[in-house]
Amino acid sequence: MFPIFAPVMRGRDLNKERLVRDTAIQMLVEQGLQGFSMNKLAGACNISVATLYIYYKDKDDLIRKLGDDVGSRHMDALLSGFSPEMRFREGIRKQWENRSQFYLKYPLEAMCAEIIRHSPYGECMDKKKLRVFKDAMSAFVQNAIDRGELKPMPVEAFWSIVYGPLYTLLRFHSQGSSLGGRKFVFTKELMLQTLEMVLDALSPSVSKK
Repeated sequence: MFPIFAPVMRGRDLNKERLVRDTAIQMLVEQGLQGFSMNKLAGACNISVATLYIYYKDKDDLIRKLGDDVGSRHMDALLSGFSPEMRFREGIRKQWENRSQFYLKYPLEAMCAEIIRHSPYGECMDKKKLRVFKDAMSAFVQNAIDRGELKPMPVEAFWSIVYGPLYTLLRFHSQGSSLGGRKFVFTKELMLQTLEMVLDALSPSVSKK
């Protein structure tokens, strides 16, 4: 009797797959969707274009899967330790902490998630998680309004006032400089100082008699 050997199937190379993913994220952030291509990605990874198609059907499939991956990780991070029942100041502080921690730990992923979310590929992101996130934030804001902790305002105004300052600080940090080329490093102390000013500006003013 001769031993029977089963055919060996070529498996996915997880290290190579991780390289492709990380390189794709970096290219999307640096070059944008318009400048991104499978040929450029293969060249940057020093692999053949054919190898890319082991992992993805085409460019659209790659971006959709990437968007679903980084978008899900981002939303999970934003909701970590957060509850719609939190008082307004406590909840916004938790949001600032979650957003800054994710951005500082995974800056390219955070930027990539925003690029894809605000593109035609935005629909690829996990709709269930996105709905959970939107519902949680909507309930949080409505609870704050009902308790008299927040003035009603358009969602665009709310986002700009609440999160605009934080993302400006994080952008300065990623650049390494702020206005006039001044050296800049993001710190928790500066974040909390800025947050207090934002929260004070959003708190309904007490009527003077």
